Amino acid sequence: MVKPQAQKQGVVLPPEGGWGWVVVGALFVVSTLVFGLIRSLGVFFVEFVQYFDESAQAVSWITSIGLAMQQLFSPLATALCNMYGTRPVVMVGGFLSGLGLILASLATSLTHLYLTMGLISGAGWAFVFTPTVGSVMQYFTRRRSLAMALGFTGVGLSSFAFSPLFQYLVEVYGWRGALLILGGLSLNMVACGALIRPITAAKALDKTVKDSSCSSLLSQVSMYFELPLLLQRPFLTFGLAITFFNAGYFIPYVHLVAHSRHCGFSEYQAAFVISATGVTDIVGRLLSGWVSDLGRLRLVHMLCMWTLLLGLFLVALPLGTLAGYAGLLTVSLAQGLCSGAMTPLVFAVVPEIVGMERMLGALGLLQLIESVGGLLGAPLSGLLKDRTGSYLASFVVAGGFLLMGAAVTATLPGFFSCTSPKAPSNAEGALHLKEFNQESCPGKQSITFTPLSEKPVRDPEPSTETTNLTPDL
Repeated sequence: MVKPQAQKQGVVLPPEGGWGWVVVGALFVVSTLVFGLIRSLGVFFVEFVQYFDESAQAVSWITSIGLAMQQLFSPLATALCNMYGTRPVVMVGGFLSGLGLILASLATSLTHLYLTMGLISGAGWAFVFTPTVGSVMQYFTRRRSLAMALGFTGVGLSSFAFSPLFQYLVEVYGWRGALLILGGLSLNMVACGALIRPITAAKALDKTVKDSSCSSLLSQVSMYFELPLLLQRPFLTFGLAITFFNAGYFIPYVHLVAHSRHCGFSEYQAAFVISATGVTDIVGRLLSGWVSDLGRLRLVHMLCMWTLLLGLFLVALPLGTLAGYAGLLTVSLAQGLCSGAMTPLVFAVVPEIVGMERMLGALGLLQLIESVGGLLGAPLSGLLKDRTGSYLASFVVAGGFLLMGAAVTATLPGFFSCTSPKAPSNAEGALHLKEFNQESCPGKQSITFTPLSEKPVRDPEPSTETTNLTPDL
């Protein structure tokens, strides 16, 4: 039987700041060196096409594999965090991220880039990004959206600075030297991992688990990976929605530079488009966080609204191109604003759907589910370019994916209510786990587990005292 947390050790409240702001700073650097870097890889896209004499579709797989690995390995990253804590996982991820880019500077074929920038760096990004996001969310409740928005402003700032910087590095040192420098920069994420102080204990199984080998194996897998969430309709619906988001979200950052060059604009004009969208991206993130903290609109409603607008602006991007550089820049600025506004909301909505106790595992599973969109989005865009001779169809399809994601989000249970429905409790997850064990191991006794942020307590006396947990060094 699973006892409520309040009866075991009191209600645990996030610190609402304190060292949490340092963790927000770590998320700022991590988001800069993960998604800020991914967004600016379009500068290398043109170089790879010319150097390896390959099609746009083939080169697009570099970014797609990296994104897919970042998402496919996220459940493993969150499971390892549940087992060993967040700090060592993030530090290992920072090392892998830098190692992949350093090895990529030695590549002699696209296959080498698939394995280094795609597989190795992608796995490192998974070990760094999702656990850091989960750590920030554990420190805040009332200011969670604002904290996430501030942490993610690194993506906008890096989008503004990285595109011209990468273009300069490529011109001075070549694409190999530029990748070597980026690998060195990525190693700074090791230090970011060292700054994380966990405020929750690693998950621990009750001793009854040891009485049955079958129950033990299944329960450990289910608990660390939060597999019971896959039986809940709201979670699966949201997973489908963000899969559509992911299929279209990164297309502008992969192909916008190449599209600008294809339209006849100079290298620096093309790079400036991405830089300018980085400025409006920052504005969008801060605006989204500020409005969310006002509490007048539900987070899921804001997410749907910004996603809908982003999809419409991507569809309109070919029309903006017809008006010349000014038109392209104007639509890109609007796209950057909406893109920045929706990103922190995608993560801030998760506790509303699954509950805070299971948030970290949910983030990992969601990243796994949405990897399908990340893996297919950019290559499909490149294929459309190869078939049509331009990137216009690619942006229209990307916008269509986002519009479908907004439509799926509107099917979440209670979406049209003005108040948030009650998130599934951890006890419900335990019930699913118990049923799973009984079906898979008939005749074996069921097990109990201690949810994230709880430690086994032997004292049967209930306690209703509210405590504010202090991070462990």
